[in-house]
Amino acid sequence: MADGPPSPLLEKLVVVRHGGPQETVVTELRRVILRGDAPPGTPVPLSEVAELFGVSHIPVREALKTLISEGLVTHRPNSGYTVARMTKQELHEMYVVRAALEGAALTVAAEKATDYERAVAIEANERMAQAIRESDGAAFQRESRNFHMALVRPSGMHRLLHILEMSWNMIEPVRAMMHVTPDDRAKLNSDHEEMLEAFLARDTDRLSAIAQRHNDSVDAAIGTLPTDTGLLTCE
Repeated sequence: MADGPPSPLLEKLVVVRHGGPQETVVTELRRVILRGDAPPGTPVPLSEVAELFGVSHIPVREALKTLISEGLVTHRPNSGYTVARMTKQELHEMYVVRAALEGAALTVAAEKATDYERAVAIEANERMAQAIRESDGAAFQRESRNFHMALVRPSGMHRLLHILEMSWNMIEPVRAMMHVTPDDRAKLNSDHEEMLEAFLARDTDRLSAIAQRHNDSVDAAIGTLPTDTGLLTCE
């Protein structure tokens, strides 16, 4: 292995086979990045990853190409691979994209949701409420995504949902909901409560209006994120 301290990413990787070597590596790297175990800017050492998984450099390099295409990893000549970092403006842009995609699916989903899908949304909201009570930013981050996806998945708009999941993935490493204030999380969760009520009532006009207000609140909250933590870059 290379000299110097190992990348913290290596300590989080678990060698579990998921099909062929490339699929195994890309699945595990993606899991660790999306869980926030390898924050933006974390080195992804090709040789050490290959050694850990007992494979050549080729499947690791191909796995990293896949993650670059997904916006989760970046590569610079002579610097190697790192978990991707965004500027605050880029983060804002991705939230705009996410909001537009979500808005396109929300009203359709509310009208089509089955009793089971409505129950899934209720359960996700309950887990968010618990995260607020316990001041658990990591749980709120996770359950907020689950809640939003529970509201749009009944739309059945599979291609749109795939792109929406990809946009969530691109912003997930920043863990924004862990770094906003507890007051901001509580305010956002209040929006979630109202969104759920409108969703269950199939009141699509109210749902759209609350979702827009919620997106404005999210935008304001992420605008306060510090740029000196390494999570975002000023470049």
